[in-house]
Amino acid sequence: MYICVDFDGTIVDHRFPEIGEPVPDAIKWLKRLHKCGAKLILYTMRSDGGAMGNTLSAALQYLASEGVTLFAANQNPSQREWTSSPKVYAELYIDDAAYGCPLIKPKGFARPCVDWKKVGPQVEHICLSRR
Repeated sequence: MYICVDFDGTIVDHRFPEIGEPVPDAIKWLKRLHKCGAKLILYTMRSDGGAMGNTLSAALQYLASEGVTLFAANQNPSQREWTSSPKVYAELYIDDAAYGCPLIKPKGFARPCVDWKKVGPQVEHICLSRR
């Protein structure tokens, strides 16, 4: 199962171009989803080069340092076989800006972020049911 996951507001607090504090339980659930067989794709507006610097590389380094295994970033290499569309293919997208995504506002956070206590178990159930 391909799962696209946003970065700011989903994995860490919104502090772009810096990397904010981790969203509660995000890293734990990303690791669990990977163990369930999910192919995690970082799907973010962060990029390298330009005026803001290497914000994508910084996010990738952060996730690697936390032990999160990604399939890809801002692309799904397997879709090249059947489409030239620039939209990243996934069966599920987790993003704090997604309509209906459960949110929380931890103390000190800049904006609401994904509530992984609700999202994690639901996505894990979906992932396991597709095995």
